[in-house]
Amino acid sequence: MSKIEVKNIYKIFGKEPEKWIDAVKQGITKEELLAKSGHTLGLKDISLSIEEGSIHVIMGLSGSGKSTLIRHFNRLIEPTAGHILVNDTDVVTLGRKELEKFRQNTMSMVFQRFGLLPHKTVLDNAAYGLSIQGISKAQAHDKGRYWLDQVGLAGFENQYPHQLSGGMQQRVGLARALATDADILLMDEAFSALDPLIRREMQNQLLELQARLNKTIVFITHDLDEALRLGNRIAILKDGQLIQEGTPEDILLSPDNEYVAAFLQDVNRGKALNASHAVNAPRLTLTMRARPVHAIERMKQYDYKFAPVLDGKAFAGLLRLSAAEDAARDGLRDISSKVEEARTVSADTNLDEVLTHMLQSTAPVVVTDENDEFVGVMSRARVVELVSPAIEGGNGNNGDDDQNPADATKTDTATPNDKAASQGTVGSHTAVPDDEPEPPEGAIELDESLKNKPEKAPGHTR
Repeated sequence: MSKIEVKNIYKIFGKEPEKWIDAVKQGITKEELLAKSGHTLGLKDISLSIEEGSIHVIMGLSGSGKSTLIRHFNRLIEPTAGHILVNDTDVVTLGRKELEKFRQNTMSMVFQRFGLLPHKTVLDNAAYGLSIQGISKAQAHDKGRYWLDQVGLAGFENQYPHQLSGGMQQRVGLARALATDADILLMDEAFSALDPLIRREMQNQLLELQARLNKTIVFITHDLDEALRLGNRIAILKDGQLIQEGTPEDILLSPDNEYVAAFLQDVNRGKALNASHAVNAPRLTLTMRARPVHAIERMKQYDYKFAPVLDGKAFAGLLRLSAAEDAARDGLRDISSKVEEARTVSADTNLDEVLTHMLQSTAPVVVTDENDEFVGVMSRARVVELVSPAIEGGNGNNGDDDQNPADATKTDTATPNDKAASQGTVGSHTAVPDDEPEPPEGAIELDESLKNKPEKAPGHTR
């Protein structure tokens, strides 16, 4: 459900903005507007939907309009045109007293340079938002102490801002914002002035608090790594216009234009993407009671060096083709004694860590869920493709649509027929002839638990 709806917001800075709004809507550029009128175009036709309980990052370079936009949400800046709905109330239409109440109760703001009152103690700063609401000093201090404790500043209540480090001052600002119990936090470059290590600590703390509080957070930054780490969705602005908006994965894997792609050049994709982006369900799984001869038959049919083995819905391990052949020669009844342990990761394991596992084993890395149930396997080719920046019109796609890069159980080379068989939908029977007999006992074309799973495992939610 949308908490904030931004609808067609325009902002023109100057003495007569209303006089020039039609020209802007008709397409006059920022440069032309400045040359003809002396007015500056701050925002042009911005529309956004911000979901309740999400962290929505708005990012861009200096002058992109990101801080201008966030100040429209509580009308610190008045729009020239457009509407901003918060809980279905149009903030643009609020009168002075209504707006004052709205600012006190609905939104809190955390600023880049902390915004603390230097003559007040840490506790008084943390309780300041409550004191201007008319809450008694004792109650405000009780709540201020609680939130100072939550951000790790218990014991610093009687210090003054100048006695604290930058990171500690920002924690006071965060405690002050949280103390008002506002549903919405506006964070304008809140961590940008901090050293990298302190910034990461603050990011961690924000994510931990958000997991408990489920606030709606609008977070402004110029740092794409920070945006990818924190945001459920990201909006990228340039010259006051919205260039692209979507999930971090959407933007990283499918940039809309060269401007967005340029933002992505130095991103550590291995940390930004996780196993859910590289996993596919194989066309064949086996059970522990599968007979060796039938396991060999199916593995050769799909040209698999390895096959995942399930014990019920739980992942039991991997079977090598060579081990299945040994079991057949030894006259074993089933494959259970030949199943070997495999390296497993969760869907939210970042690809840097996945690559480490891959370098330590020739077997595929397997993805399992929180119940140790089998999700799928990953191939080295797909993981390397995702973590490497696209070279030629790729955005993470090498252009070879005939290959299934997630088919990690296949051998490195395949015959033309094998390759054709691999082109069907994952989990389908398209590679099996119509007269193919029913799968033997213990061999499954695709385990029932996988038939309804998506081709890629769902990513984690922050």
